[in-house]
Amino acid sequence: MMKKKSIPASKPFLILFLCQMISALDVPLDSKLLEELSQPPTITHQSPKDYIVDPRENIVIQCEAKGKPPPSFSWTRNGTHFDIDKDAQVTMKPNSGTLVINIMNGGKAEAYEGVYQCTARNERGAAISNNIVIRPSRSPLWTKEKLEPHQVREGDSLVLHCRPPVGLPPPIIFWMDNAFQRLPQSERVSQGLNGDLYFSNVQPEDTREDYICYARFNHTQTIQQKQPISVKVFSLDSLNDTIAANLSDTDIYGAKPVTERQPVLLTPTGSTSTKVELRGNVLLLECIAAGLPTPVIRWIKEGGELPANRTFFENFKKTLKIIDVSEADSGNYKCIARNTLGSVHHVISVTVKAAPYWITAPRNLVLSPGEDGTLICRANGNPKPSISWLANGVPIAIAPEDPSRKVDGDTIIFSHVQERSSAVYQCNASNEYGYLLANAFVNVLAEPPRILTPANKLYQVIADSPALLDCAYFGSPKPEIEWFKGVKGSILRGNEYVFHDNGTLEIPVAQKDSTGTYTCVARNELGKIQNEVHLEIKDPTMIIKQPEYKVVQRYGQVSFECIIKHDSTLLPTVIWLKDNDELPDDERFLVGKDNLTIMNVTDKDDGTYTCIVNTTLDSVSASAVLTVVAAPPTPAIIYARPNPPFDLELTGQLERSIELSWIPGDENNSPITHFVIEYEDGLHEPGVWHYQTEVPGTQTTVQLKLSPYVNYSFRVVAVNKIGRSQPSEPSEQYLTKSASPDENPANVQGIGSEPDNLVITWESLKGFQSNGPGLQYKVSWRQKDVDDEWTSVIVANVSKYIVSGTPTFVPYEIKVQALNDLGYAPEPSEVIGHSGEDLPMVAPGNVQVHVINSTLAKVHWDPVPLKTVRGHLQGYKVYYWKVQSLSRRSRRHVEKKILTFRGNKTFGMLPGLEPYSSYKLNVRVVNGKGEGPASPDKVFKTPEGVPSSPSYLKITNPTLDSLTLEWGSPTHPNGVLTSYILKFQPINNTHELGPLVEIRIPANESSLILKNLNYSTRYKFYFNAQTSVGSGSQITEEAVTIMDEGKMAGILHPAVVAGKGYSEILFATSPVMHTVRPTFYKVQPLYPRIRNVTTAAAETYANISWEYEGPDHANFYVEYGVAGSKEDWKKEIVNGSRSFFVLKGLTPGTAYKVRVGAEGLSGFRSSEDVFETGPAMASRQVDIATQGWFIGLMCAVALLILILLIVCFIRRNKGGKYPVKEKEDAHADPEIQPMKEDDGTFGEYSDAEDHKPLKKGSRTPSDRTVKKEDSDDSLVDYGEGVNGQFNEDGSFIGQYSGKKEKEPAEGNESSEAPSPVNAMNSFV
Repeated sequence: MMKKKSIPASKPFLILFLCQMISALDVPLDSKLLEELSQPPTITHQSPKDYIVDPRENIVIQCEAKGKPPPSFSWTRNGTHFDIDKDAQVTMKPNSGTLVINIMNGGKAEAYEGVYQCTARNERGAAISNNIVIRPSRSPLWTKEKLEPHQVREGDSLVLHCRPPVGLPPPIIFWMDNAFQRLPQSERVSQGLNGDLYFSNVQPEDTREDYICYARFNHTQTIQQKQPISVKVFSLDSLNDTIAANLSDTDIYGAKPVTERQPVLLTPTGSTSTKVELRGNVLLLECIAAGLPTPVIRWIKEGGELPANRTFFENFKKTLKIIDVSEADSGNYKCIARNTLGSVHHVISVTVKAAPYWITAPRNLVLSPGEDGTLICRANGNPKPSISWLANGVPIAIAPEDPSRKVDGDTIIFSHVQERSSAVYQCNASNEYGYLLANAFVNVLAEPPRILTPANKLYQVIADSPALLDCAYFGSPKPEIEWFKGVKGSILRGNEYVFHDNGTLEIPVAQKDSTGTYTCVARNELGKIQNEVHLEIKDPTMIIKQPEYKVVQRYGQVSFECIIKHDSTLLPTVIWLKDNDELPDDERFLVGKDNLTIMNVTDKDDGTYTCIVNTTLDSVSASAVLTVVAAPPTPAIIYARPNPPFDLELTGQLERSIELSWIPGDENNSPITHFVIEYEDGLHEPGVWHYQTEVPGTQTTVQLKLSPYVNYSFRVVAVNKIGRSQPSEPSEQYLTKSASPDENPANVQGIGSEPDNLVITWESLKGFQSNGPGLQYKVSWRQKDVDDEWTSVIVANVSKYIVSGTPTFVPYEIKVQALNDLGYAPEPSEVIGHSGEDLPMVAPGNVQVHVINSTLAKVHWDPVPLKTVRGHLQGYKVYYWKVQSLSRRSRRHVEKKILTFRGNKTFGMLPGLEPYSSYKLNVRVVNGKGEGPASPDKVFKTPEGVPSSPSYLKITNPTLDSLTLEWGSPTHPNGVLTSYILKFQPINNTHELGPLVEIRIPANESSLILKNLNYSTRYKFYFNAQTSVGSGSQITEEAVTIMDEGKMAGILHPAVVAGKGYSEILFATSPVMHTVRPTFYKVQPLYPRIRNVTTAAAETYANISWEYEGPDHANFYVEYGVAGSKEDWKKEIVNGSRSFFVLKGLTPGTAYKVRVGAEGLSGFRSSEDVFETGPAMASRQVDIATQGWFIGLMCAVALLILILLIVCFIRRNKGGKYPVKEKEDAHADPEIQPMKEDDGTFGEYSDAEDHKPLKKGSRTPSDRTVKKEDSDDSLVDYGEGVNGQFNEDGSFIGQYSGKKEKEPAEGNESSEAPSPVNAMNSFV
C-alpha cells in the first residue's frame, strides 16, 4: 500500500501557502507563477470611511488595488458617476485609483464635500471600496457675548461656562490666564468633559479677572479664545469690615464662619441618567460635586466589579474611564460624593451598543473547473446587522445570473463552477451604528501542471537516515503525483516509501542501494510534466579511536588522540573544546591532525576535553577527562610565628602622650607585617588588656595618646603571615593626672515604661573615660515645644533615671552630662524622647472585605485618628478565623490567624483561605504598648473551589471480568460535590496503555462494580471529584482481573447494572479468536502546571505563593517586573521545592507583574499576576497654633494661672509673706528658686487639695534621693490631660507647662521640694 502524510511545516524546502487563500487549490508563493496566473482585483489600500480634510491643503482620496491583468479604476460621488476628466482640479495618479483634488490653486474644499466610492475592475471582476465621506474641517469664531463678573461668597460653588463654537472635529478645551499659563486644577477646582470649569467651593485665592477658555482645533492648527471671565470671592472678614460701621460688636463677632455643606452634584443633575456607548470605544462617565469640605468621589458598579486592567480614574477621580468597552460593561454605575457632613450619589445606566463586527469575513476562493465551494459572511452587532451581497459592485439580485451560484442568507454556495464563474463578491453588514464592507473573489483557474522544484537537484544523505525528495507542483485541477526510480523504472509503491500531500517523497531509512535518479511526474486533464532529482547515500563519520582519561603531573606533558573514519567524498573538520568552550589561547596547546597535545601542564588545565568532527551532513564527538596532580614533594622551609618583642622602654612622658620603643624578636622565616600595641589600666581594670594601636613591621617606636586618670602599662605583639607572637613582657607603669571628663555618655534615650513616666537611660562611661575620681551624671529634661526651663538632677555613676508623673506620650528634650571632682564634661547634645505609651483608645472603622477568589480576600479599613493611638503607631493587626465550612455545615475549634500590616496602611491581603467557607475578622490598631480595641466582627464567605483528591480508592473483589471500587469523599470538598470522574485503561506487558474510558458517577455514590473486563488484565484507574468550579486532584490505582482458563465471553456493549450498595459498569471484551492486537499508546507524563498564584504585598516586599501539580523535586523560580514596562523580567531562584517566596527591595506604590516557573521544563510557567505595593509614608507638617486642642489647653492654663494669682493675693493679705520667701531670704539656698513675679511661673510650688498654705518640703537625704511629699499636686493635675497630636513619622506635637533647672542638692539642710514632678522622681 502507498502511505501518505503531511510533511512538517518547519522544513524549509516545503511548499508555503498563499495567505488569504482557502480552497481545494493551494497556490504556492512562487513569484514567477504568480505573475502568470489571472486574478480578480483586490483593494489593497483606501482612505478612511470618515475623512476630515484640511481645507487649506490638497485633498488626496486613496484607492489602491492589485490584480492580473492590472485593474482600471472609476469613481462615484454621492451615488452617481464622477467624471474626473471634466474637472480640471481633479487628477488620478498613474497606475492607481488615488484621486488628488487641487485646493491650493484656487479650488474650494467645501465644493468637494460628499460620499465617494472607488471601483477597481479587470476581466475577472470588480472590487469596490468603502463609502468615503469627505468633510473639510471647520474652526468657527466664538460668538460675541457680554460676560458679567461673578461675585461669589467664600465656600459657595461656582461654574464658569465655556460653550465653545461647534467645530469639525470638536475642539480640545483648556483654561489659561493672560500669561498663557494653565490654571491649576485640583480636587476642588477642575474642568468637566464639556469644557466648563467647576469649583466645588470657592476660596479667596480664586479671585482673579483672567479666567480664559481656549479651544484648540487640531486639523487647522488654530486656537480660539473666549473673553476673560472675572471672579471675585467675598470672604467673611471683608464682609465684616464692610458692615462694621453699622453693626455692634456683638453682631460682628457673632457672625457665623464659612458654612460647611453636604455634597451636591453639579453635574450630572438629578439622581439618575443614561449613557449609550459603542463596543470598542472608550466609556467616560463624570461626576462633579459641590460641598465644603471638598467632596471626594468614589465609583462602583452595581451588582459587579469594575473591569480590571481596563478601568482608569481621571480628573481627581471625577471621571471614570473604561477602555475597549463590550456588551458585558453594560449596567448601572454609581458615583458617590462624600465629605465629613454626608454624601450624595448618582446612578448612570450604561448601555453598550455595537456597530457591526466580523465573526467570519468572506475569504478569497480559488477553484478548479467543476469544483464546489462557499463564501461565508457572518457579522454581529447590537442590534443584529443585516447581510446583503453584491457581485462585482452590483446588488446580487440584479447582477447577471450564474447557474453555479446560490445565495443562502450569509452564505453563497458554488456548485460545479466554470471559468466564467470568476467574479468579485461584496458582503455588506450594516445596522444603525455603521456598516462593514468586504471584497472576496472567486477565481476559477484551468492550468496545466507545473513543477516548481529545480530540475536535477542533488540530495546527499547519510546512510540509515531519512531522505526527503522535493516535488513542489501546481495545476488546476490539482495534479496527481507519481514517483519513479531510474530511467525506465516502475512506479514506486510499498511501505518503504512515504508520499506526502505536497509531492515530497520520503525514504525513512535510506541505504546504499537507495542511490540513484528519481523522477516525479505530475498530470491532470490539461497535461503532464516530469522532473528528475538525484540521491547520493554517504557513509557515516565515526571516531575509531577516542580520547581516553589521563592523569598527569604538574608541569608535565599529555596527549589526547582522536582518529576518525569518514566518507571519502566528504571533507571533515576537527574541533577541540575544553569544558564545552574554546581551547585557551595558549601556545602550550598543540592541535595535530589526529591528536591534541598540552605542554607544561598546570592546575588550570584540569577538565574535560572534547573532540568534535563535523561534515556537511553529520557530526560526531567524544570526550575525556584530564586530572592534574602535584609533582613529587621537595624539602619545605619551616615557617612559624615570630618571637615576642622585648626590652620595652617608655620615654618623653607628658600629660596626654608618651613614647614607647622595643626590640623585635626573631621573624622565623616570615617577615613581620605589623606590631600591635595593647595597654592595661591598673587603676580601673587590672589584668584586662585593651587594643591601643598598631604600626608597620619596620617601625619599633610609637607616640601613644593617653587619657587622664589612668595607670598605664603597655605590651607589644608581633604579627606575620603565620600568626601572632606571644605578648611581650609589660612595660613599667605610668599614672596620668586627673582632669574633667572629655566626653559625655553615649546612646542617651528617653522611653516611658508606664503611661505616666519617662525612663532616661544612657551608656555609662568606662573607668578610664571618667578622667578623674567622683564620676557622676547630670540628667536634664524638659517638655518639647513648651516654653519652660530645664529640670536637672545629679545622680551617682548609674545608667538610668525615671521621671514620674508625666503626661502620656509627649515628647521631651533630654541631655546627660558627665562630671567628676574636677569639673563638667562639655555641654551635651540634646535628644528627643517620649513619655510612656498607653493602649490605643478606638478601633478602626468602616471595615470592608472584598473576596478576590476562593483562597484570597482583601480587607480595607479607615485609619484611626492619630491622637487616639497614644503612642508610636506600629501598624494594624487583622484577626481572622474560619467559622464553618459551607459544604459540611459543621463548626470546629476556632483557630484565629493574625496578619500584621506595618505603618499607616489601610488595606491588606488575606491569603491561604479555605474555599467555600464562612470567616470572621476584626481589625485592631497597634502601638508600642500593645493593641487597641477590636473592630466589630466582619463576616465574609469564600466561593467554591476545586475539591481535594478523594481520601482513598480501594479496588477489591477481583474476578474474571469485574472489579469492585470503593472510595472516600475528599477531605476538603471546597464546595458542593457534583460528581466523580473515573477514567481507566488497560496496561499490557510492555507498560503501554490502551484506550482510555471515562465514567461520570453521581456524587452520592461511594462504590462501583466494573464488569465485562478482560480477564488476566492489569488496569490503571484515575479518580477525582468535581464541583461546579471544576475537577480536583486525582488519585491513581492499579488492579488485575483473575486469569480465566476457560472460554471468554463474547462482545458486550458498555452498560450500568444497579446492585445493592454498588453501581456496576459492563464493558465490551474482545472475542477469543480476534487476532489483531489492540491499540496501545506509550504512557505520557502528566503535564505539570502551576496555578493559584497569589500575592500579599507590603511597602517594599511581597509574599508570593502558588500551587504546583506535576513531577516531584521541581526547582522553581519567580520572575517579576514593573507592570506595563518593556524591561526584561527579573528572575529569583526558589531554594528547595517550596511553594512560596518573598520578593524584597520593591518600590512602594508600584504595580508589579509576577509569574512562577519550573527549571528544566522548557516554556513552562504560570499565568501572570499583578499586584501593587503599599504607598510610602509621607511626612506632614501641622501648625499647632491653629489646632483646637492647643487653643483650649492655653485657655485652661491661663484660667488656672488667674485662679492661683487670686489665691496668692488673698493669702498675702491674710498672712504676709510666703514661708518659702522668708526661707529664701534667710538662707539663700541655691536649690530653692524664687517665684518669678514678672512671668507668673508657679511651677516651683505645690497646692494642696484643701487650699491650705503651702507645705515645706522635706530635707534632701545624703544619698541624693528625694522623698515624695503627701501632696503631689501640680498644674498638670488640673489640665485637660494629654491632648496631643502625632505626625505621620511618630513625632508628637503638644504644649505643656514645664519645669526650671535645679542644681544638685548638697548637705542635709532643709529645703523646699524643687517641683511637684521632682517630688515623684526616683533614682535607679
